[in-house]
Amino acid sequence: MLDLWHTGIVTKLVDETHNTRRFWIQVPDMERFDFKPGQFVTLDLPIHEKKNKRWRSYSIASHPDGTNVIELVIVLLEGGLGSTYLFNEIKVGSELLMRGPQGVFVLPEPLDKELFLICTGTGIAPFRSMAHYIQLHGVPHAPIHLIFGVRYQHDLLYAAEMEQLATTLPNFNYIPTLSREENWSGRKGYVHSIYEELLQDKRPANFFLCGWKAMIDEAKQRIQAMGYDRHDIHQELYG
Repeated sequence: MLDLWHTGIVTKLVDETHNTRRFWIQVPDMERFDFKPGQFVTLDLPIHEKKNKRWRSYSIASHPDGTNVIELVIVLLEGGLGSTYLFNEIKVGSELLMRGPQGVFVLPEPLDKELFLICTGTGIAPFRSMAHYIQLHGVPHAPIHLIFGVRYQHDLLYAAEMEQLATTLPNFNYIPTLSREENWSGRKGYVHSIYEELLQDKRPANFFLCGWKAMIDEAKQRIQAMGYDRHDIHQELYG
């Protein structure tokens, strides 16, 4: 399964923010695309002669729903060969060579420890998948805190959806924080002060980190400085 490449067909495209796009991809040669929330797929894009320079991996933003369609959310990176190709060349009906699902960035079982899902940018993708899965299947869980850091309000991905989840999924807290927004009544600054504040009593917790390397490195350092074990920390690196 892991080494098999499949041809995916793009069935829908939606611009989510000024620099991110949602891609729905159907895999016709599979009846259903089974994966665990948090896993990713790898695309082989015609942007280089060497294989390893053509491969780009993206977390699946949708939850497993028994169909053969998945959703990816991708940010257009300045000078990024992969994202530039995907934004400029891929239309509805385009084919993408894809393999997966892959990865071990998946929910612990059981969810008996408080869960801190900490992300920046498109790093929200695996957590969106996890949250919908938990709700859909009524998975028993300790409190979950989704801490999402971006610069401006217009950078928030899936905002209405996350706010809705916060009202319908018990013990699910959605905490967006903006580092550069002036007119914003919510949390300001970076993600780190939020989990430090929430965990002043150092109660047991699991940490899932997804996003830019700088955020992940700092979070790992701070979480361990708070007295948590590195085994409590799980990460998925972007960029």
